[in-house]
Amino acid sequence: MIPSGSLSKPLFDDGHRFIPFVPPKPKDKLPGPAGSFSQASQEGLCGHPNGGASTTPSFKEDNYFVSLLRSSEKKALQELKDKLKASFEDSPSDASMWSIPLLGGDDKADVILLKFLRARDFRVGDALHMLLKCLAWMKEFGADTILEEDLGFKELEGVIAYMQGYDKEGHPVCYNAYGVFKDKEMYERVFGDEEKLKNFLRWRVQVLERGIKVLHFKPGGVNSLIQVTDLKDMPKRELRVASNQILSLFQDNYPEMVARKVYVVLLFSSN
Repeated sequence: MIPSGSLSKPLFDDGHRFIPFVPPKPKDKLPGPAGSFSQASQEGLCGHPNGGASTTPSFKEDNYFVSLLRSSEKKALQELKDKLKASFEDSPSDASMWSIPLLGGDDKADVILLKFLRARDFRVGDALHMLLKCLAWMKEFGADTILEEDLGFKELEGVIAYMQGYDKEGHPVCYNAYGVFKDKEMYERVFGDEEKLKNFLRWRVQVLERGIKVLHFKPGGVNSLIQVTDLKDMPKRELRVASNQILSLFQDNYPEMVARKVYVVLLFSSN
């Protein structure tokens, strides 16, 4: 429960949300497949100072119905398909993401291709470059099998970053809370050297992949997730390197996968 007298205040005006918030406890499993209503979505993602609750403002998913695209967007999508096919003429099976063949010509492939196009404002050449780099990174990184790996972060499961429940529209929610790293011993244990940082980044990608696994990848479905970050006690200077690398990885390889970012700030009055 948020203490009485706490205040919420927007810090930036960049389209992101800053709200008082109490995430569900990790031990409280929230049932239901993607798209179903869960405890989190029914009770809302934000808590108010008076102890009440409300849901985060609704938003519309991007359109993934090809029939509803503008003519210029349809043309860009077809052009991207043609260029991608030419790039993988000798090995079409390599053009695949999340077990979805990108040259299969179905709705799921269109959803993924449209994400890359939107990330580059429908500039086909830029979208293709981004897509090819992402496919190469996924192969080198081993993203397809990362969910099967034990990366040795059991103590951080459900504490630092974890998937938990869905919003009222069925988007899976990823919670991030890095305040535990204000403890220098914990910080050194996780980020103490380059190899440890590399392993943490791998684990953070693993958490994101868990959320992507339950996305629908179909027009009219749930095709993105919500990310909630609790800024309380977060040692921003110490985590700058890790934060920048995480942001770069996600922006370069998971375009349009986060539908909304919610930042949590708790301010307390002197009463």
